[in-house]
Amino acid sequence: MPRQLLYLIVFIEGFCSLGAEVIALRRLVPHVGSAIVVTAPTIGLFLLALALGYAAGARVSERFTQVVARNFALSALLAGLGLARVTVDGLFAHLQPVGVAYLVFIGGVLCPLAWLLGQTVPVLTNLMKHMRTGEASGHALYWSTLGSFLGSVSLSLGVMQWLGVSAAVLACALGLAAGSLALARQQGRAWAVALATAALAVAVNLFPPSEVVDTAYADYAVSPVELPGHPDPRAFFVNNSLASLIDAGEPPGYARYITHLRHVLLDELGFAGRQVLVLGAGGFTLSHHEPLNHYTYVDIDPEIRAIAEARFLKGPIRGDFIVDDARRFVAGTPRRFDAVVVDVFSSHTSIPGHLVTREFWRDARRALAPGGVLFANLILDGRLETPYARNLLATIESVFGRCGVEVLHKGKPLSNVIVSCHAGSQPAPVSLYTDEQSTADTDLARSR
Repeated sequence: MPRQLLYLIVFIEGFCSLGAEVIALRRLVPHVGSAIVVTAPTIGLFLLALALGYAAGARVSERFTQVVARNFALSALLAGLGLARVTVDGLFAHLQPVGVAYLVFIGGVLCPLAWLLGQTVPVLTNLMKHMRTGEASGHALYWSTLGSFLGSVSLSLGVMQWLGVSAAVLACALGLAAGSLALARQQGRAWAVALATAALAVAVNLFPPSEVVDTAYADYAVSPVELPGHPDPRAFFVNNSLASLIDAGEPPGYARYITHLRHVLLDELGFAGRQVLVLGAGGFTLSHHEPLNHYTYVDIDPEIRAIAEARFLKGPIRGDFIVDDARRFVAGTPRRFDAVVVDVFSSHTSIPGHLVTREFWRDARRALAPGGVLFANLILDGRLETPYARNLLATIESVFGRCGVEVLHKGKPLSNVIVSCHAGSQPAPVSLYTDEQSTADTDLARSR
């Protein structure tokens, strides 16, 4: 085999193997979120399968190019079909609980793909007989690792950003199919398999059977829903989760938590001519048909505005839109806002881990003007009894002191919970009233 072709093959292996891992992590976000308890096992299992692939490749003693050509063809099939959105969504829709679907996806798609591609370097170094063993493996690993670097960077920061996740899946599948063709060359059957795999990947990823738009950060969809009392309501779904609602009424109706926030801001607090910061754009409905105040939306996905305007709002948003990570923005902005609304979710119940810590709430408080108020839309159990609910509320109050907590759907297992905190409040020690010693009367007098 020409040296240049060998290096090209191991480059494709590195590019597509790490590219597949990046794509798999992104595909999992709508279903299991992006917490460290998801990403760490996924990366670990991928590396374990890769290690087992190295060991399997070391045992191959003949038909080196045919073995790698076969592995590339199978990997192209796994990547093109197994990483397609329709496949991943189908697994999580039909296999319950979620953990079972996760294990089937990892064990049936990602790990076999890593195992097959992991065999590439140890198999092909058998063909580098004109080099020392260390020289041969070093050069092969260099091109493989270079491919991994470029695959992870170009797919996540380039292809996914500009063309979407499906285009990244297609890039990996077609790259592997091309590698299989380059190795097969004279074998007509291998050509037929590779070309058929490429055609399937194109069909599944370029012509998906849904209206979902996928970006580097989320899956978006807009569809009509049934909502009693609302004329022609439509919903904005982010990562398969309901993010916003709007109807054709005059004035329009919105999701209950948006209606509640608008009532508090406009009616109870009397906001007019104020600056409102909204972390997490959702469907941009908080400012919809609201001319009294100026709204600034911050969201990490640059595509969400165009999607919401074209498909959901059917018109331009009211306010400014800034593409940034919510925590980075509040930590660095010199601006101060009369209200900060925290509405950040990667899926229905999942808030990114760096946006629930005490340090984040301190940064969010820093962005408030004197006398400002922070509102956090959380989705928690209706009784606020789970460890997550108790600890998250305690974390917020460790920064702001006592905050208002309103459960909007008390009869449901999960509910929108609106937390309101004031910039001027401070955490303070408490004492308990008992029959033996109670300062209730004096405390009440001091409070008037």
